[in-house]
Amino acid sequence: MSLFGPRYADGERLEIGGLPVRLSVSRRARRVSLRIDRLRREVIAVAPSVRRLVEAAAFARERRDWAARRLAELPAPGTVTWDRHLTLFGVSLVLVPDGRRARLEPSAAGLPRRLVGCGQEAVDPQLVARAVKREAREVFAHAAARHCANLGVATPPIMVGDATTRWGSCAPARAHRPATIRLSWRLALAPAEVADYVVAHECAHLIEANHGPRFWALVRNLVGEPAPHRAWLRANGPRLHAFGRAAL
Repeated sequence: MSLFGPRYADGERLEIGGLPVRLSVSRRARRVSLRIDRLRREVIAVAPSVRRLVEAAAFARERRDWAARRLAELPAPGTVTWDRHLTLFGVSLVLVPDGRRARLEPSAAGLPRRLVGCGQEAVDPQLVARAVKREAREVFAHAAARHCANLGVATPPIMVGDATTRWGSCAPARAHRPATIRLSWRLALAPAEVADYVVAHECAHLIEANHGPRFWALVRNLVGEPAPHRAWLRANGPRLHAFGRAAL
C-alpha cells in the first residue's frame, strides 16, 4: 500500500463485503459508477481514470447492499437437460440428443418443434447455441431487410454475437467503413415480437444515431409502442443471459 493510500490497477479484483468486485477504467466514463456483469456474476466498479479507481472502490463499499441485491436477483447459471423445453422466437422447442449434428426439424401438427442431434446421451449446450445462432442469423437478416426497406436505407451486414451488456448495436456508415448491425443470438430465446423490436431499434439507428424523439418516432413506425418489449427484456433478460452459461 502506498504512503498516500491504496493504489489500484485496471482489471484488479477485490472482495468487498463478501462480494466479487472488478475495477475497470473507461475513458468514456464521466464519473465513477457500478454495474453488474451478469456473465461473470460480479460487480464492476467503473472509473474514468486509474487515479479515480480509489473512488470507484469506495463507491462499491457504499453501495454494497444494492450490489448484493442485484447479484441475488440473477438466476442460477442455466443447465440443459435432455428433456428441457426452450422457446425459439416464441415457438416451443424440445431438445433431443441424437448425435452431434444439430438440426432443427419442422414442427408437426400439434407437436413442438425439435432440435435433434445436439449431443450424444445428454444435450450439449454448445451444440444448442450453435444451432440457435444459425436460426437467429437467418431470422435477423430477414427482419433487418424488411425494416430497412421501410426506412428506405440499404440493409447492412448483420452479425450475431453474445454480448453481455447489450442486445444489439449499430455502427452507421462512415467514410472509411460501411454500416454494421450486431445482435445477440439470445434474442432468439425471446418472443418473436421482442426480438423484432430490437432489430428495428438497431435499424432505426442507421438514420438516427441517438435516442431522441425522431429516433423513437422511427421505431414506433416500424413496430409500434416499444415500451412492452423493453419491459419484457428488463424482466427476462437475466434468464436469457444465464442460459447454458455453466457450459458455454
